[in-house]
Amino acid sequence: MNLFLEAFAWMLAPAQWTGNYALPKLLGEHLTLTAISVVIAAAIAVPLGWLIGHTGKGREIAVAVSGAARAIPAFGLMILLVLLLGVLRVPQAAVTTFVLLAIPSLLAGAYTGLEAIDRRVIDSAKAMGMTGWQIFWKVEVPLGLPLLVGGIRSALLQVIATVTIAAYVGLGGLGYPIIQGIPLQRFDQVLAGAILVATLALIVDLLLAAAQHLAVPRGLRTGGRPSRRRSRSLTPAAEPSTTDPSAAESGPTSVVTQPATS
Repeated sequence: MNLFLEAFAWMLAPAQWTGNYALPKLLGEHLTLTAISVVIAAAIAVPLGWLIGHTGKGREIAVAVSGAARAIPAFGLMILLVLLLGVLRVPQAAVTTFVLLAIPSLLAGAYTGLEAIDRRVIDSAKAMGMTGWQIFWKVEVPLGLPLLVGGIRSALLQVIATVTIAAYVGLGGLGYPIIQGIPLQRFDQVLAGAILVATLALIVDLLLAAAQHLAVPRGLRTGGRPSRRRSRSLTPAAEPSTTDPSAAESGPTSVVTQPATS
């Protein structure tokens, strides 16, 4: 418990809010690296995923490439790219690493969003005379948008967590307190950096969860929930009287005629 208090005390210290390694500056560097990487990855993966989902071709290749990319260790790849590209191109090496990390989630979200659409909806659009581009932009993209936003959500969370290693090659970010604190055995500083990264990830996750909910078309959001007005109109106009408890509990009665006795 004392370590947590020391971590929060480290974060609130005035020294952490000024200078070249101030927390706002580190946060800006972290968000910048994340945004650049995810935007580049989306420019590559989303059109390719839409093409696969629309045509139904190349899905096996996309799954294989995505699985292979997920298996690559990000830290090892970044160090390898730094060694290959040179120390003068460290930002390019780091961004390339994060782009390769974000592509699988974005690719999967793009093509699964289109594949999940009921084919009867596509057939109905064709029967209405819509062209291929109209079907794609007016039917497939809106219906597949929630899964695409889910892919963006997953990619952003993965990149936010992984950008912490960028501080290892001098690119700053919220990983700097962690990388600096480990050799100095400043565990309060290490824990503070971890708390900041986790808090940022949780905030982004909550925002994108709300965006994913809003991305669902309104007709699908209210589907399966009949309105109160409609449910009231479906109720019978006349109901059995409940003035007599025995009659209300016994339900409908039948008339039995007794045979006449002589």
